Amino acid sequence: MMATEPFVHRSVLLDEVLALFAPVPAGTIVDATLGGAGHAAALLETRDDLRVLGLDQDRDALVAAQARLAPFGDRAEVVHARFDQLATVVAAAGTAVQPIVGVLFDLGVSSPQLDRPERGFSYRADGPLDMRQDRDRSRTAADLVNHGDRRELARVLRDLGDERYADRIARAVEAARPIAGTAELAEIVRGAIPAATRRTGGHPAKRTFQALRMWTNDELAVLAAGLDAAFEVTAPGGRILAISFHSGEDRVVKARFRRAETGGCTCPPGLPCVCGAVPEGRLLKRGGWTAGPAESTENPRATSARLRAVERLAHPDDEVPT
Repeated sequence: MMATEPFVHRSVLLDEVLALFAPVPAGTIVDATLGGAGHAAALLETRDDLRVLGLDQDRDALVAAQARLAPFGDRAEVVHARFDQLATVVAAAGTAVQPIVGVLFDLGVSSPQLDRPERGFSYRADGPLDMRQDRDRSRTAADLVNHGDRRELARVLRDLGDERYADRIARAVEAARPIAGTAELAEIVRGAIPAATRRTGGHPAKRTFQALRMWTNDELAVLAAGLDAAFEVTAPGGRILAISFHSGEDRVVKARFRRAETGGCTCPPGLPCVCGAVPEGRLLKRGGWTAGPAESTENPRATSARLRAVERLAHPDDEVPT
């Protein structure tokens, strides 16, 4: 499939996202991971008092999003940016986007990216060892696969892919260098994993490719910075939503939302707070939301999705409009 073909992506947990944003006041929703603009278009269709400021680092996605959002005119704006640049983008937009009443993160890789072999995300078709969300950036998966230290490769596979055979895979990769593309890498990973293990749990290279993609795009660090920026720009009464597909992503989201709920309180559990912590958010549901059986059947990508949400509270450090 060529990059010029349509960028079509089914939005995960769409009904839940719409319901969670329904109570927010009029203003702008920042879609920090715009993709094909499915969530954004639905929000604009259901609320004529909302604007959307959409960010994405994938230029193919931005082209598709611009086309999908064109009927909404100046109620939608798209920007080529990574979501850790969220605060900068909002500042540059100025008063035109104020107030920010919501921020949405839909994390991970999209179906169109997986379907395009030239992007290098998929173990099911041969392509270059690329995996960049933003092809303007220089680091690719090949840098780690073909030139990285074996111990660092194993650490990445363990930490970002929860791969139990990380050391075996890293040794096999090192022995096979240089590796030409994704198909060759997938076969090397398959050969490094015990045969009994290969018979369950999906494709044996799934965790390796996930880890390499997350390393290539520095996804967890970018996510932490993006969440901090979301709390910085969102007005009191606004909401911040994050859909994660991987335990590492979800841990980052859960920790940041928990810190918002407690204000970073360091007092012993069960005792009154005396450290002066001020909560900046209210969790909207402990544990979050997951897809139901019908959505998981219709869209298998939704099976691993978890949606967490927090409502922004007023904080003494918030700027007071003049």
